[in-house]
Amino acid sequence: MGEPISELPAAAVAAYIGIDWADQKHDVVLRSAFEPAKIEHSQIAHEPDALMEWLGELQQRFAGKGKVLVALEQSRGGLIYHLMGYEFLELYPINPAQLASYRETFSPGGAKDDRPDAELLCELLYCHRDRLKAWKADSELTRKLAFLNEGRRKAVDQRTQLANELKSQLKVYFPLALQLLDNNTTTALAADLLLQWPTLASLQKQSAHKLRKFFYGHNCRNEQKLLERLELIKTARPLTADAAVIEPAALRVQLLAQQLKSLLPYIARYEREIAELFEAHPDSFLFRDLPGAGPALGPRLLTAFGTDRQRFERPGELCSLSGIAPVRRASGKKASVHFRRACPKFLRQSFHEFAECSIRYCSWAQGCYQAQRDRGKGHHAAVRAVAFKWIRILFACWKQRLPYDPQGYLQTLQTRGSQYAHIAA
Repeated sequence: MGEPISELPAAAVAAYIGIDWADQKHDVVLRSAFEPAKIEHSQIAHEPDALMEWLGELQQRFAGKGKVLVALEQSRGGLIYHLMGYEFLELYPINPAQLASYRETFSPGGAKDDRPDAELLCELLYCHRDRLKAWKADSELTRKLAFLNEGRRKAVDQRTQLANELKSQLKVYFPLALQLLDNNTTTALAADLLLQWPTLASLQKQSAHKLRKFFYGHNCRNEQKLLERLELIKTARPLTADAAVIEPAALRVQLLAQQLKSLLPYIARYEREIAELFEAHPDSFLFRDLPGAGPALGPRLLTAFGTDRQRFERPGELCSLSGIAPVRRASGKKASVHFRRACPKFLRQSFHEFAECSIRYCSWAQGCYQAQRDRGKGHHAAVRAVAFKWIRILFACWKQRLPYDPQGYLQTLQTRGSQYAHIAA
């Protein structure tokens, strides 16, 4: 076992703990700050009573002696949500890739086991605490908003997947449906139409009065558009008359349409709750009026920064964490720059999507994007360059709790002689 790089006063830290999390049980390795040479190992069942009993014993053992530092291989989940409720604990989430690299230092053959992993977590915390950052939970409102943002995005991705499969199936036997829906299969109109009339034959059996009533019920009341749809239905010819193709495909379409119909109210509910929480959040004014943010990306940017103003000291930290900043590798005379793959994907996606939307509404962002394309960069690399600049701007706003000022930023560009100053003017 290594020695710590820097010793803290004995009263500051009482113990170092490494926990290897599992579904059924947790391997725990403890090193007391008062007997650092002694390594204690135990196992705890993944049950609330067992965890509470162990934490009660831990609190009683080190009461008044200092903080108990805990390293664990997760930043969210049942275990960390339970531990965050105890003030005497200081949590250090360790990235699995970070632990894997540390493990390979001592086990180059690739051996892995729960107890050795817990020992490595404890050792990593004991020896290198000065290079790790303690985890501080955001406010309850911020964390709730973050989970809702991710839940909404997953639901929207499900909707997109269902819509794409619906299109694929309809192209096989019922392309008229795509014409009637303007090629948009993500709506309640699409779900209800395909549930009631999954084939051209069933649709053409309906009277014009019933079809008109159906479209009216879905707020499709443009008379010219309605007449065009009724004419298309009347004159359409089937792509195929093969029942072996039509019947299985129609059944699949109804299954997908039912899933889509069930999903849509929950997406709407996600959006309502996100809007309410975002409006109530004390930092919402920093992100509400950003160019291109809108009701979806504004809340995502808020939770990307969080409420702990000490979490990031420099904007580059967030650029790297989010995967927006590239990775530079240099060895000898060789140097290269690569796309950063190891990062929280939803965080990177949030900044990337905001930057892409801002190009349509912000002149300097559009100029930055075009300058990158003129240099031969691809679309996504150019968008990341815009996101890199936005993070630096929003970081300053977030630190100082001052909203983004387009005119103030324009003056800054002009003062610095930026190539984008005349574009944004």
